[in-house]
Amino acid sequence: MAVSCQRTAGLLLGLTLLLAPACSIFAQKIYSLANLVDSANRHLPLLLEKQALVLGAQAGITEARHAFLPKVNIVEEVSVGSANDLTGPFLPVPGLVHSIAGSITGASNYQAVTGNMASLYGEYELVNFGLRGAKVESAKAYAGSTQADLEKERYLVKWQIGKVYFGILRQRNQLAVDEENIRRYQSMYDIALALTGSGVNPGVDSSLAKAGLSRTRVDYNEVTGALHRLEQQLSYLTGIDHPEIAADTTRSPQLPTLTPDTSAATNPLADYYEKQKQQFGAEQQLARKSYLPKIMLGAGGWARGSSIQYNNQYESAGEGLGYQRLNYLAGVGITYDLFNGIHRRDRLAVIGNQVTAADYALQQQRLALHNEEVQADESISTARKNLLELPGQLQAATDAYKQKEAQYKEGIINLVDLANASFELFEAQSAYIRTVNDWYTANLDKAAATGKLDLFIQTLK
Repeated sequence: MAVSCQRTAGLLLGLTLLLAPACSIFAQKIYSLANLVDSANRHLPLLLEKQALVLGAQAGITEARHAFLPKVNIVEEVSVGSANDLTGPFLPVPGLVHSIAGSITGASNYQAVTGNMASLYGEYELVNFGLRGAKVESAKAYAGSTQADLEKERYLVKWQIGKVYFGILRQRNQLAVDEENIRRYQSMYDIALALTGSGVNPGVDSSLAKAGLSRTRVDYNEVTGALHRLEQQLSYLTGIDHPEIAADTTRSPQLPTLTPDTSAATNPLADYYEKQKQQFGAEQQLARKSYLPKIMLGAGGWARGSSIQYNNQYESAGEGLGYQRLNYLAGVGITYDLFNGIHRRDRLAVIGNQVTAADYALQQQRLALHNEEVQADESISTARKNLLELPGQLQAATDAYKQKEAQYKEGIINLVDLANASFELFEAQSAYIRTVNDWYTANLDKAAATGKLDLFIQTLK
């Protein structure tokens, strides 16, 4: 960026300090753009929501690791009831537990018996063919995706705050121009009133000047309303009531060189879609591993007591409350659902389309960022050229108005000529403000498109 353009833009933004009353400047903290962004990160519920999701996703990594810990169940049971059953197969019925042994008597005996049993059983997936690692990697990918989502939202909020920030500066500078315009029309009206009162000019001049004065006040009110709306938007984003902002006028802004770079590694807006694509890829790998066989290692032991003795004698209830038999068992088994091939194919078809969609979303975002960068470059180029022309136009319009004002006082020209000169001066001043704002906003947009928004913000103290 040309030094002359930076100096010109910096001087114009310096007018902001002159617009605010001195008491408010000293009574309130002056917030830089970086201060406002930091406040938004601590205040905006949207960002706090995303941050909570990130913490939840990070906790999910630990949960995925712990999901493969051995399962160990310990049971202690004391029961009382009858013990009648018959030998033969049956399907398990929920809520009913059949006796393991077959019949031991020829007839039913409904005498109540007591028993107690304690058991300990442990189970561990000895081999799951990579399922454990795939599940942990999927949790990590999800955590990366939520973190990228948080960074994306933070980036968009920074960008939005930057636009509001420069919008406020523009409206404040425009307000100064409107105030000067009001003073010119007030002067015109006073001169016209004096000249028409003395009979030098017709009475219509004072009416025209009064109408022009009223119009400038209406314009001033519109700009004031727009400024207040922007200030409210800034308060909404940052959580600060009426934050006082001002540009650094101690030096000309030195903006960084914004080299083209729209890679996902440097731009959070693209990185989000890259991480989303990686997440679907991890889920794809998890789906492949989820439907493979599992080799289980199991071991257990149990102790049991019963008031029915080995010789089919029903003893007193107290006899069944002690452990009388101890058993143990260990083994290795393999489990596989024969329909897993179908389930695996269906799941991979779903996730495969999600991976494709995520890839297209990433391509679209990169294309949009490149388009934003190209348009910003064009806007910067246009603003740079205009900033070289506008100071001369502004000076010429100022000189012309002063000459026309002197001529009107002498009665050489009419009020229309003076009003036209005032309008030209007003347009030149407004164009200058718009161009400087366009220059800063275009640099903001380019910084956002190239992933260098933080660097840009740090240059504005």
